[in-house]
Amino acid sequence: MKIGVVTFPGTLDDRDAARAVRHAGGESVALWHNDADLHGVDAVILPGGFSYGDYLRCGAISRFSPVMEPIIKAAQGGMPLLGICNGFQVLAEAHLIPGALTRNHELHFLCRDQKLTIENTNTAWTSSFTQGQEILIPLKNGEGAYMCDDETLAALEGEGRIIARYVGENPNGSRNLIAGITNERGNIVGLMPHPEHAIDSLTGPSADGLGFFTSVLKAMVK
Repeated sequence: MKIGVVTFPGTLDDRDAARAVRHAGGESVALWHNDADLHGVDAVILPGGFSYGDYLRCGAISRFSPVMEPIIKAAQGGMPLLGICNGFQVLAEAHLIPGALTRNHELHFLCRDQKLTIENTNTAWTSSFTQGQEILIPLKNGEGAYMCDDETLAALEGEGRIIARYVGENPNGSRNLIAGITNERGNIVGLMPHPEHAIDSLTGPSADGLGFFTSVLKAMVK
C-alpha cells in the first residue's frame, strides 16, 4: 500500500512520517507541495513542521498549495488522510475538519512526552488501538490549543468524533482535553501530538505511535 507524505516549504517531520510508514509495512511516496497529482497513493499524511514559516496563520498558506486540490478531492471521496501537528492545522484551514488551532494557553512552545487516551477506534487511523488505551507519544507545538464553538463541541462529543484526549493536566488549553478529532466518515484525522516520533523504543519514548500507521494499512485492505 502506498502512503503519500507531503513536504511543504518548512515541513520538518516528513522523513519521520515516511519512516513510520515503512516501519508499519507500507510504501512511502514523497509528495511535493507543487505536485498536481497524488502519484497513485492510497492514503496521505500531512506531517508536522512550520509550513511556509507559519506566516499569516499556521497552515493557512499550505492549504492553497497545488497538491491540496487533489488531496481534498480524494479525501472527500473517502481516501484516508492524517494531519499531524502542522498537518492538523492545514486540515482545519482547508475545512476538512471543524474548529481551529490557536496559541497554547500559556503562550509557550511545548516539547515533551505526553500521555493520551484513545477514545475512538473506528477510524482509518485508530483501529489498531483499543478504546480507552493510554499511549505515550511526543507533543511539540506552539499553536496546539484546539478550539471550536459550543455547537461543534457538542457534535464532536455526541458523535464520538474525538479520537484522543490528553491525560492529566491540559498541556495547551484545548477544549475538553482534545488531542485529535475525525470527520464524520472517519477517514480524515487531525492529531496534534506526533506518533511518527514513537514507533520504536530505540528512537522514541515508546512504540505506541506505530498503531496509527498499521491502522491505515489495515483500513486500505478492507
